[in-house]
Amino acid sequence: MNSIKDRESSENIYESLASGESPVVDYEGVDIERADKVVMKKVTFKVLPGEFCYLVGKVGSGKSSLLKTLYSEVKIAYGDRAFVLGRDLMKIKGKDIPMLRREIGIVFQDFQLLQDRSARANLRFVLQATGWKNKESIEHRIDEVLAAVGMENKSYKMPHELSGGEQQRIVIARALLNKPKLILADEPTGNLDPQTGYQIVALLHRLADEGHAVIMATHNMQMVEDFPARVLTCRDKRVQ
Repeated sequence: MNSIKDRESSENIYESLASGESPVVDYEGVDIERADKVVMKKVTFKVLPGEFCYLVGKVGSGKSSLLKTLYSEVKIAYGDRAFVLGRDLMKIKGKDIPMLRREIGIVFQDFQLLQDRSARANLRFVLQATGWKNKESIEHRIDEVLAAVGMENKSYKMPHELSGGEQQRIVIARALLNKPKLILADEPTGNLDPQTGYQIVALLHRLADEGHAVIMATHNMQMVEDFPARVLTCRDKRVQ
């Protein structure tokens, strides 16, 4: 599956590494535990700026646990190397985790929007919570990310007034607010109809083309076929 695309992606990785481009994610020999149980072992992979990667595997194969290690919600039990955005996740201090997360955009399957405020107010809340203080700068940045996802004319609506696809676009806008180098999307089309899901995946691919590294967990193999990119498979507690 996607063997030509995968081979091209691997060649691009080696070319970029040879040219001195630093990986956004650099894991080697990483073990992941949940509740004292090893869920993945000897995980080894790199992701470069602007690269789109699918993370596929059956339910319970460790996809979400792996994604959560990338923003240090799940601690790494052991590893030869575990760097994200230049930070050593095996040595990172608690006080440094919020700054790491500011550089990562996270797109959830279940949206996780605040239901008591408009889409625009949801975005404003995130910027204020992450240290933005200038009101003009805040509103300008909100306008930028809304335009990027095609939602500039619906930002006044409450989440329940938006369709699933529109809510997911707001979630992606939220993920873009602090200009992340890495976007993590955990089953972002799981609650959407196929047509809307395809629109969201196309948007994520466009963001990768613009320079964001994107890792998208999915079980929709037809979508992987229709939007080819590098595929990382979680199987037998390994990434293959």
